[in-house]
Amino acid sequence: MKWTGPTARRLALLGLLQTGRERSGRELAERLGVTARTIRTDVDRLRELGYPVHGLRGNVGGYRLGAGGTLPPLLLDDEEAVAVTIGLQVAAGIAGIEDTGARALAKIEQVLPAHLRPIVDALGSTIDRGQENTGTDAPDPQVDAEVLREVAAAIRDVEWLRFDYADVPRLVEPYRLLSWQRRWHLVARNPRDDSWGTYRVDWMSLRMPTRRRFSPQPLPGGDYTAFAMRTIAASGWAVHARLRIDASAQTVLDRINPSVGVVEPIDSETCVLVTGADSLDTVAAYIGMLMMDFTVESPPELVPRLQVLSERYARAVAASAVT
Repeated sequence: MKWTGPTARRLALLGLLQTGRERSGRELAERLGVTARTIRTDVDRLRELGYPVHGLRGNVGGYRLGAGGTLPPLLLDDEEAVAVTIGLQVAAGIAGIEDTGARALAKIEQVLPAHLRPIVDALGSTIDRGQENTGTDAPDPQVDAEVLREVAAAIRDVEWLRFDYADVPRLVEPYRLLSWQRRWHLVARNPRDDSWGTYRVDWMSLRMPTRRRFSPQPLPGGDYTAFAMRTIAASGWAVHARLRIDASAQTVLDRINPSVGVVEPIDSETCVLVTGADSLDTVAAYIGMLMMDFTVESPPELVPRLQVLSERYARAVAASAVT
């Protein structure tokens, strides 16, 4: 394709370089319909404008766009522009990044080409987002975007993270952030006793950055997501319950998702389920879904809630039998 002028051609060249992989001078010249010498001239001009275009020598050499001090214009084709816009419309509703997501969305929509606006407007007006927090009567927790950025920076820089958690000072090696059920969790290791844990980010109060690097240690098993899902049940909820189940541990495990709780076998016909939720009412409602006999070991406050549910179900059964 021939370009009408050097400015348009250089913008097209910048768009090709933003794909993240190296491209040879010959490939770029063929894509833009110019000579290799013109490509070298255009690359030099982009460098003068502040774009970090790196040249790689050798048989597999070429050009690629490096990370710069400022954000260059994002050159998106039509499909990419629509995908990014719709993605930001969804991200604007995620706890912790609503404001930043909305600002980014406004900037993208402002520069959308005229021929794409009807498509984006149609999608935006016809796609609804269903309520995501359907498993609890508690409101969504709010996470400061700055806290997320600082935690992510500590993970990236391999630096110890210091924070207060339930009024207890913590010093950990941070490894992964997990977004699940509209909540953010940090998987981290305690260097003092080599223990691993999962921490709710909305319960963390960050202290001053440590600026102290650590030597990463592998998580046993290597699956951070699976580890987080297992431990959230025991430590990542506002309330927890310990229940003795009249069934084998394997029978319970076959029935539940790993994030529901931690199962401890007692004998071949009995086990303990440690589970949690944002409220005891939610625990009371969901424990019945096991369809197994159980006894509450803790907390005692759960028993009255189960009594309310049992009386309500009994009334429903009696009323249904009459009709």
